[in-house]
Amino acid sequence: MRRCLIALLALLLSACSTYEPGKLDIDRSIQAKSQNSRVEFVVLHYTSADNEASLKILSERNVSSHYLVTNEPRPHVYLLVDESRRAWHAGASEWYGRSDMNSGSIGIEIVNQGRQGDAWAPYEPVQMQVVAALLKDIIRRHQIKPHNIVGHSDIAPQRKIDPGPLFPWKQLAEQGIGRWYDENAARLHEQAFLSQGMPDMVWVQTALRRLGYTVPDSGELDKATQNVIAAFQMHYRPARHDGMPDAQTLAIMKSLR
Repeated sequence: MRRCLIALLALLLSACSTYEPGKLDIDRSIQAKSQNSRVEFVVLHYTSADNEASLKILSERNVSSHYLVTNEPRPHVYLLVDESRRAWHAGASEWYGRSDMNSGSIGIEIVNQGRQGDAWAPYEPVQMQVVAALLKDIIRRHQIKPHNIVGHSDIAPQRKIDPGPLFPWKQLAEQGIGRWYDENAARLHEQAFLSQGMPDMVWVQTALRRLGYTVPDSGELDKATQNVIAAFQMHYRPARHDGMPDAQTLAIMKSLR
């Protein structure tokens, strides 16, 4: 009788420890120290549409972004794609040799009409205050480096021009958001270029690659290189963004780290 009871108890214990399909017990009590965020970049865009159309396009069509910031007296921030998931905002693009930017980036679309003929739509100050607050939060949580806060035109200069030359990169940099250059050093470099001569196109293309841009290795001012220079100018020297490598543009390149 005693043997039967022991056997029955063993059988019951065995049944209790058997894995039941659909019931996976994962212990999350210990977290590894060696880890960081999968998010390395933030890519900024304008929508080229109004609030209603922007929301409809980004939520219903074959394109999306993590965030949409509206252009209203009190801007509204929509989270359209969770940060843990890929949004389809970057397309064919590259930064510091990293392609498939959708995999490691957060996309922020800002409601702005963009380029209208020869004119560009300005960004409202209150809207940019909201964008700055959103960026600060994302940067803090994901520890994103300044040089990885970029515009769509920076990562896809052959096909994109957003967020355009009126986007306030310098004002954001003054708040600790993104990369900017040493303006005093740039003035000195510009004077040196004007007095001693300009670098050749090999130097220009090498400098652009050092700063993250994907540019031809042709040693010539071809159309593709002009597009990259124009993207650089829209970010760092928006007063003139014709893609021509003048002394001021090259001085800014040299000043950037």
